[in-house]
Amino acid sequence: MISETCYRYQAKSTQENQLIADWLIKLTEENSDWGFGLCFDYLRNIEGFTWNHKRVYRIYCELSLNLRIKPKRRLKRHKPEPLKQPLKANQVWSVDFMHDQLSNGRKIRLFNVIDDYRREALDIEVGYSLPTLRVIRALNNIIQWRGKPQVIRCDNGPEFISGNFVKWAKKQNIRIEYIQPGNPQQNAYIERHNKTIRYSWLSKYLFDTLEEVDNYATSWMWFYNHKRPHKANGGEPPRKVS
Repeated sequence: MISETCYRYQAKSTQENQLIADWLIKLTEENSDWGFGLCFDYLRNIEGFTWNHKRVYRIYCELSLNLRIKPKRRLKRHKPEPLKQPLKANQVWSVDFMHDQLSNGRKIRLFNVIDDYRREALDIEVGYSLPTLRVIRALNNIIQWRGKPQVIRCDNGPEFISGNFVKWAKKQNIRIEYIQPGNPQQNAYIERHNKTIRYSWLSKYLFDTLEEVDNYATSWMWFYNHKRPHKANGGEPPRKVS
């Protein structure tokens, strides 16, 4: 006889729990920068699973996936005023540059363009040097298949304040919205996008050629727009696959 006071029922692992665990391990191995929120949104909105978030989080913790990234203690500061959310596509585009290097040490640049409405990535232009004329050409290519924006938000970099860029924007009837120097939070959408690029793949892999970077950027941009959950879109990707 087993005393009822010392007997405790222990639930047995089900095949469904194992399936959840397999998915979580797969997602976190392929996307080391993903936390529980992105994993759950992917399972719910992309794969269509209807598992309860408490159940998924319990298994997430049992696998110690919540201990992968140890949060640092940060000082409290005043939160900047959030950017206004556009109401439709092509209302505001945000643009910015990123810098990195190849395995041989040669410097490269990335020119990123997003639509602020659903944070959709429109282009990742890669090159050793990306002067104003190259920037204008990249924007013209986007406009050909998507249409032009009402506003382009950017910093005060030399490519954006040059006479050629200003004349091009005026000819296209596009307003340039410059952020204040030293205030990158005023261009927070593209800054957050840059961080996602940096931690998702740019700083994760060492590339030998410019072509390798360009090819990876193209494939990652498709994944970002169609498969990667985004909190700004309620856990759905910028361009959800129908």
